[in-house]
Amino acid sequence: MSRRSRVLVPEAREALNRFKMEAANEVGVTLNQGYNGDKTSRENGSVGGQMVKKMISAYEQSMK
Repeated sequence: MSRRSRVLVPEAREALNRFKMEAANEVGVTLNQGYNGDKTSRENGSVGGQMVKKMISAYEQSMK
C-alpha cells in the first residue's frame, strides 16, 4: 500500500481537505493544496492536533 492516506469514502475527500485547511488557519499554518512535505513536523503536527481537538469537541457536544 502506498504511503498516501486512503479515504474510505471518496466523497468525503473534499470535506476532509476543507476541515484540514480550517484547522491549519486556526493554528496559523499556511498549507498548500497538495504537497506539504516542506512543512516542519511541528507545523504538520499542530494541524493534526487541532483537527483531533475539534473532533473530540464535536463528539462531546453530540453526547449532551
